[in-house]
Amino acid sequence: MNKKIYLSLACLVAMNAAAQDLGEIEVSEKINNKIVSDVSTEEIKSADLAEALSKNIPSVSIVRRSGIANDIILRGQKKDNINILVDDAKIYGACPNRMDPPTSHVLSNNIESVKVTEGPYDVENFGTLSGLVQVKTKEPSKEFQGEVNLNAGSFGYKKASATVSGGSDKFKLLLSTSIENGDQYEDGNGNDFREQQIKKGVNTVNQYQKNDDEAFEKKTLLGKAIININDDSELKLSYTANRSDNVLYPNTPMDADYDDSDIYTVGYTARNLSNLSKELSLDYYYSKVDHPMSTKLRNNGKMMYMTNHMESSMWGTKIKNSMELSDSLLTIGLDTSKRNWEGEMSKTTVATGVTVPVSTTLASTDTINKAIFTKLENTFGNLKIETGVRYDYTDIESEDSSKTDKNYKSLNANIFATYKADADTKYFAGIGKSSRVPDARELYYGATNNNLDDTKNYEVDLGFEKNIGDLNIKTKLFYSELKDYIYNISGTFTNIDAKIYGLDVSGYYIISDAFSLDYGVAYQRGKKDGSFADKDLAEVTPLKTNIALNFEHNKAKFTTEIVAVDRWDNYDSSAKEQELAGYALVNLKYTNQIHKNFGFTVGVDNIFDTTYASTNTYEDVRYVETGGDRVLLNDPGRYGYVNLKFTF
Repeated sequence: MNKKIYLSLACLVAMNAAAQDLGEIEVSEKINNKIVSDVSTEEIKSADLAEALSKNIPSVSIVRRSGIANDIILRGQKKDNINILVDDAKIYGACPNRMDPPTSHVLSNNIESVKVTEGPYDVENFGTLSGLVQVKTKEPSKEFQGEVNLNAGSFGYKKASATVSGGSDKFKLLLSTSIENGDQYEDGNGNDFREQQIKKGVNTVNQYQKNDDEAFEKKTLLGKAIININDDSELKLSYTANRSDNVLYPNTPMDADYDDSDIYTVGYTARNLSNLSKELSLDYYYSKVDHPMSTKLRNNGKMMYMTNHMESSMWGTKIKNSMELSDSLLTIGLDTSKRNWEGEMSKTTVATGVTVPVSTTLASTDTINKAIFTKLENTFGNLKIETGVRYDYTDIESEDSSKTDKNYKSLNANIFATYKADADTKYFAGIGKSSRVPDARELYYGATNNNLDDTKNYEVDLGFEKNIGDLNIKTKLFYSELKDYIYNISGTFTNIDAKIYGLDVSGYYIISDAFSLDYGVAYQRGKKDGSFADKDLAEVTPLKTNIALNFEHNKAKFTTEIVAVDRWDNYDSSAKEQELAGYALVNLKYTNQIHKNFGFTVGVDNIFDTTYASTNTYEDVRYVETGGDRVLLNDPGRYGYVNLKFTF
């Protein structure tokens, strides 16, 4: 990309939105969100979305539990505290131990873009407490086209994927499929999962019976169709399937026998119906997850193994209408959804193959939400103001008569203002209140019957964006007051008050026609309010820095990336967290389009084979323990990979 194009982009940034290249993925960034584009094209190392986001957005950190299917932390928030949508559909993992987070049910080869909105600035979707992650899968094209990718990497990793798309002015169809599998990765010391268990002194009964078990196998299918009814209306249908088998989780007591999920969406959009309807949309989705986890691969499963079979499903529908009022855009909508979650424990005798039910781990529980929302966007010269209000009415009902049904009502609102001081400078500020209800696990799992209030987030965000010649800089400050924050203390969920605050700085520098530098730094701190011996809040990650130096020449690009994380020395020891050493990783990547139909990518992550652990041991997740200490899992050591891509 030549310097003129870069400077044009910089001007466009100042006028509309910040555009930058964070590491390996192009990022088109608005003032209060980041849009990670071309994921399926650029993020070809593996199919793990969590890893792709953590490498390219400083405020996102990975929660590594395995070689695949990992979770994310956004600004010190995880689990239901951040809202994750796939093609505007909500999908909840079925595992109470977070083996199957929402990010694991869609793979990077099927993703077109991911928009990350930090803070409580979303009123359209149920349960956006501290952030929103919107995943958009590939869109079908009218022209007939496709691609085939073949990928291989360290630790026995193999992947093949194919996409084909085509159609006409009236109908467009896309089909995409993939299969991948990998062995147990080795850490920087050369230890695989079982060797890590032995080295860390994991109790023999929790160790794997053998050390040659494959770490995971995944298959996916994406189908999407768009029917253009006329120039102003369309119908969109999509189906996403994920099939995962034998996913190993070495620092927890169980592994996933399989993890199957399906997401169905139907969306109708009509534009320019009247003066009172600029755009009318009606959307429906249904998602389900089937997830049995067992001890069959561990030493304590040789004779008899335990299985916890969990299932989660959800449907939702939304209707919204937007209309222009003078210089304003008003949107009004209705939103409703129902989630069901249930699970049962059983034991299987290996010699006979007989399975016997043991107990109900979670009785069938429904979470039913009904909501109305409205948004208003106004522009007054150089000042743009966006406001939103949402009212939720939520019932949580359990089939177990010993559990107490719950009802929650909440009114959430926010306002976000952006002021363009000049062609190169923007200031922004936002304030908002959001909430999320407890889930069935927090209320009812096992024998518990917790009396929990919904969590409320009161947050303020401030910042500016500035272009100084070829340098772009964006700074954001936030302060969040969490009331009735749902927190795990000594294995029991309870409400506490807490605060999280932080800063992140990001941007790019155009060094020359061929060289560019992308950078990002994020820092958060979390504190409990009240009389706690340890005031630190769990899962608030330390200072993180992402730096990438890019060199581009013709159709080739070489990137050197550094991901550095400070020592994790502000941690909640009362919640069984531990101090973690800081680390710095160096990753290299080279891409070349050597022919119009053929390109390749080679890369090495963690080139110096550093031994490190990125994920702490907050007791919200069950870990295996040694002498009362929870066992940490080291992240992968040096990882080399190659990808061959054929397009037509």
